[in-house]
Amino acid sequence: MVAAVSKVATRPRTVFACAECGHASPKWLGQCPACRRWNTLHEEVQAPEPRGAPRGFAAAPGSTRPLPLREVEASEEARLRTGVGELDRVLGGGVVPGGLMLLGGDPGIGKSTLLLAALDRLAGAVGDRPVLYVSGEESARQVKLRADRLGAAAPNLQLLAETDATRVLHAAGQLRPAVLAVDSIQTQYLPELQSAPGTVTQIREVAARLMAFAKTTETPVFLVGHVTKDGAIAGPRVLEHMVDTVLYFEGGGAHPYRVLRAHKNRFGSASEIGVFEMKSGGLVEVPNPSALFLSERPAGAPGSAVAAALSGTRTVLVEVQALVAPTGFGTPRRTALGLDGNRVALLAAVLEKKVGLDILGCDLFVNVAGGLALDDPAADLACVAALASSFRDKAIEQRTLVVGEVGLAGEVRAVAQAEGRLAEAARLGFTRALLPAGSARHLRAPAGLEVVGVETVAETLDRLF
Repeated sequence: MVAAVSKVATRPRTVFACAECGHASPKWLGQCPACRRWNTLHEEVQAPEPRGAPRGFAAAPGSTRPLPLREVEASEEARLRTGVGELDRVLGGGVVPGGLMLLGGDPGIGKSTLLLAALDRLAGAVGDRPVLYVSGEESARQVKLRADRLGAAAPNLQLLAETDATRVLHAAGQLRPAVLAVDSIQTQYLPELQSAPGTVTQIREVAARLMAFAKTTETPVFLVGHVTKDGAIAGPRVLEHMVDTVLYFEGGGAHPYRVLRAHKNRFGSASEIGVFEMKSGGLVEVPNPSALFLSERPAGAPGSAVAAALSGTRTVLVEVQALVAPTGFGTPRRTALGLDGNRVALLAAVLEKKVGLDILGCDLFVNVAGGLALDDPAADLACVAALASSFRDKAIEQRTLVVGEVGLAGEVRAVAQAEGRLAEAARLGFTRALLPAGSARHLRAPAGLEVVGVETVAETLDRLF
């Protein structure tokens, strides 16, 4: 009887795992009981683990020991520069030893191109130490063609075309690379697991072993992740919790540039962005994104205002466009691209209640030119100015900057880092800036830039028009 029970216990079983949180259920459910998401449970074949078997990358006994916290060495000099300035900015100054970084983005947006270029420059910076690039989606010949196009020819850049994670970890353990990159995590699998590559169980277990390898050997590890149709990284949500840094590549389509944004960063700011432009030779860094976003701004067109928004430590000047048109339906439309739609509706209500513009009965369309997404409240005043400009059909002076947060009482509230915003505007040739009075009171304006302090939305529109 005991033998029969033991035999049954080793038999693979079928479970239904949630693609969002990894919760496993013995039967299919329409809604995941853990994360409450609908239609996220998928069937998987799961093999039971042997009793006493350690999970993840097992370090040798005695290889690690507890240390007093004050004896742990940690300095900014320990970061490893990738050689790609925009990538280093988003990472917080470079790659941290033992860091696990996840890079996601739409297919064809340039994830592999950026990673290969960064690894080539890293290979030149680490001396004779090898840098290992694992490709699970492309053959060695295909990767070589991309490397030739990018001019990547570092002699110590090693390539491994493999999807078996056990072999990848074995090769990395023997090679001891300075940096390891896996493209992509969805293609890797563990042979002892019965489920297919890309399933919740495989992604979670492979990521756990790569994380253990990174922490025990202090090797920086890059992971490339696929995204779903909703724009989220495919696989269980626990994957994003396991890694140290989550980077998203945004843009693509008709836009010539790409925005690399940090959504999570344990070693730096989680609001930094890096801007790249896609050209025939690969991704090119854009050191001055403000000039790029304002390069095609129409002169003398109503409904256009320039705001200075903060993205981490970087100040970016962007054009906020608005179109106010008579509605042809019973309910006016509200469309916002790059700004929160609820925030736009709030600002429109402030314009009608506090300024007297009959704008709520019109269709409102607001767009941040270039496709950049803004979450800085300092762009409120530029949105208000663009809406009023379109409604009155009066253009705002071309070299005027509008910065400020708008409250429900119609007041203009102070913003952070006003001096940095004005410095960026002065560098691009702006001659006038409308700023909250609280920020402008003790401010030293750059040469050639007139700073006008405003306290209310009505005062702002009087100054502009």
